[in-house]
Amino acid sequence: MTTKNPKRLRRAKIQRRVRSKVFGTTERPRLNVFKSNKHIYAQIINDDSGHTIVSASTLTNELADDIKGQPPVEKARIVGRKLGELADEAGIKRVSFDRSGYKYHGKVKALAEGARENGLKF
Repeated sequence: MTTKNPKRLRRAKIQRRVRSKVFGTTERPRLNVFKSNKHIYAQIINDDSGHTIVSASTLTNELADDIKGQPPVEKARIVGRKLGELADEAGIKRVSFDRSGYKYHGKVKALAEGARENGLKF
């Protein structure tokens, strides 16, 4: 019997496959998503220089009042909207979407739709 979590191994395999194809440049950085059981995190990364340009999460103090009492999918949508606003301020219009091996539904889809509402294109 193995001690490794098969779901985690499967996601890591998918993540490696996606990262081999999705690469953030200066013109089109990568929008990366990470979700834990309680929170969701998103950041826009320039892989050429290895720097995070913009980030937002459910732990951001600015979003605390908006997020309180909301269901998890709505929290993800709010984080996506905030990320879209911050990206617009940084002058970013187009990104490559990196879902990090998660299925594109639920919280990940809501975050993407929230970012698109504020002008990000991917």
